[in-house]
Amino acid sequence: MGICIGADVMHILNAVGFARQLVRQADSHKGDAGRALLIGGAPTMAGALVLAGQAALYSGAGYTLLLMMDAASVHFVSSQPELMVHDAARPHPALAIAHMCPDAVAIGPGLGCSPQARQWVQAALAWSGPVVLDADAINLLAADGFLLRALRARTAPTTITPHPGEAARLLACSVAEVQSDRAGAIDRLVAHTGCTVVLKGHGTLIGSPGRATEQCMSGNPGMAVGGMGDVLTGCLIALAAQGVRAGLDLWQATCLAVHVHALAADELVDAGVGPIGLTPSEVAVRIRHVVNAAVAPCEG
Repeated sequence: MGICIGADVMHILNAVGFARQLVRQADSHKGDAGRALLIGGAPTMAGALVLAGQAALYSGAGYTLLLMMDAASVHFVSSQPELMVHDAARPHPALAIAHMCPDAVAIGPGLGCSPQARQWVQAALAWSGPVVLDADAINLLAADGFLLRALRARTAPTTITPHPGEAARLLACSVAEVQSDRAGAIDRLVAHTGCTVVLKGHGTLIGSPGRATEQCMSGNPGMAVGGMGDVLTGCLIALAAQGVRAGLDLWQATCLAVHVHALAADELVDAGVGPIGLTPSEVAVRIRHVVNAAVAPCEG
């Protein structure tokens, strides 16, 4: 089913069915649910990485590993002992990623734009598996032609998740231009980067080379709060890591993450939580309910 936006036709996102591929077998173990690695958390921004990590846990990752840029915050997550937090102050980022044996890597939540952050983005782009780039990882791409060329040269699946400001930086235009023609903007972003793009905002759009654009019709204004994008990134990388073992590709994981993230927020508002005061942490927990409800018809 499609909707018309100007001269373009977009598909209405309906990705919840992809969750059925994640059904757990009776003899499943944590390795079957994937190893999700998230990189970020510069000084004063550790919370962004923690939010993403919590969302990855609630979205089903078997292992959730965090590489924290701020060494002082490595022990910050005492309330979530399931998160495996490591200090990102390592001399060889590419070797560190390989040593952790992830199934999927996300980089960006609270990353900052330091030289060290740039080294980690470069290492993530050089890694051979699925990668998700968010937040400052996108800002670094926009400012650094070498990194952008490395993104375009990747043959492994890659997703970027810009909000309108980050999209404008990538396209060297104004936010107003992005927002006045979001359909055109996502087409330009896909052509510019060569990867799957999630253009966040009201009516989030998902585009990818050779595919029709999808528009998410779920979600609500309560999601307009700092940290909501970090939760989406955590959800996405958890689904991608599970997908490596379950036959769910990064495009499907991206669509599923956008949809369940928005549905979780809508369920909370329907239950009287928000929209004003709705928090990313609450949405992260609710994602678990949405995913399990989608998987349930396959179980038994």
